[in-house]
Amino acid sequence: MVIFSVYVVNKAGGLIYQYDNYVPRAEAEKTFSYPLDLVLKHHDEKVVVSFGQRDGIRVGHAVLSINGVDVMGKNTAEGKDILEYLKDATNYPVSIRFGRARLSSNEKLMLASMFHSLFAIGSQLSPEVGSSGIEMLETDVFKLHCFQTLTGIKFIVLADPRQSGIDALLRKIYEIYSDFALKNPFYSLEMPIRCELFDQNLKSSLEVAEKAGNFGAGS
Repeated sequence: MVIFSVYVVNKAGGLIYQYDNYVPRAEAEKTFSYPLDLVLKHHDEKVVVSFGQRDGIRVGHAVLSINGVDVMGKNTAEGKDILEYLKDATNYPVSIRFGRARLSSNEKLMLASMFHSLFAIGSQLSPEVGSSGIEMLETDVFKLHCFQTLTGIKFIVLADPRQSGIDALLRKIYEIYSDFALKNPFYSLEMPIRCELFDQNLKSSLEVAEKAGNFGAGS
């Protein structure tokens, strides 16, 4: 099974820790002749496919590299605008690799804040007083699991829908946070977690969870 990523969000909705454990690389590379038979556009500092799915290339996929060289946002490695580069017939044939671009740091901060708001909305919509808020969201390819502590810190894990033992893992991460962040004299509450021991123990716990499915009693 697979655990994709871990997020820690403070009680104000700020992202204070994020770790990508596994990022699926659904990519497609193809050599094109002129003119390009896909429609591309600028979107959030990237160049993405807006029309013309084919050969594993999907709408929303971003341009990741041109002729084997990784691009830099919406520009080639040489600093040229990708759309302008692909309009020039002299640059063909050209090999383009497409795939889902990784979230930027700013996008992760924004999404953490949005989930914090959704969590609060979930509590308010509850027909009963004292609802815990959102504990799990499910899609066809992953489940989002959330554990909120009494002090309002949220621990979020994105995992394969078939992955078991996530509740135990969330509490294990909370234990690691208590032992290696809160007890660190150089750590300030609500601030980003930058602690090597926290990183090491978190990664070790994720490996155990993926291999065993959960944690044994007393672990």
